[in-house]
Amino acid sequence: MQQIEPEQVQVDIVRVRLVAEGVGIESELDEMWSFVQKKANQRWLGWAIDHHSRKVLAYGFGNQGDAVFKKLQMLLEPFGIRKFYTDGWGAYERGLEAQQHQVGKANTQRIERKHLTLRTRIKRLARKTICFSKCEQMHDTVIGLYINRYEFGLQL
Repeated sequence: MQQIEPEQVQVDIVRVRLVAEGVGIESELDEMWSFVQKKANQRWLGWAIDHHSRKVLAYGFGNQGDAVFKKLQMLLEPFGIRKFYTDGWGAYERGLEAQQHQVGKANTQRIERKHLTLRTRIKRLARKTICFSKCEQMHDTVIGLYINRYEFGLQL
């Protein structure tokens, strides 16, 4: 795989200015479960999108949901996010401060839509299918390439 060069990265200047001014960003967080080889070998995708622009801010993979959330939380620190919208999953309750966190499906519809699109376009994520991943590295690579291409616009 190739390294991403700085000139390939696009920055949304308006959002950066808002963070610098202390306005902050509101973000939707969600996790998605899948498996590799067998259902006992779980794989988690955690990602965050900007609540207003619907752009993906960060994503991460792991074997355990709580560990994926911790990775995602570290990736989101530079954004200065003031408000997180999530479902009622326990890792969010344990990891986010109460004043920053709002639970409810009303504000997570956009990220849930992204889940459905991802499951529709990548067969290995469909719940009942004969197409499945055989190794974790390939599973993460396929999903990561999709997100990089269609969400970040990167052609690697």
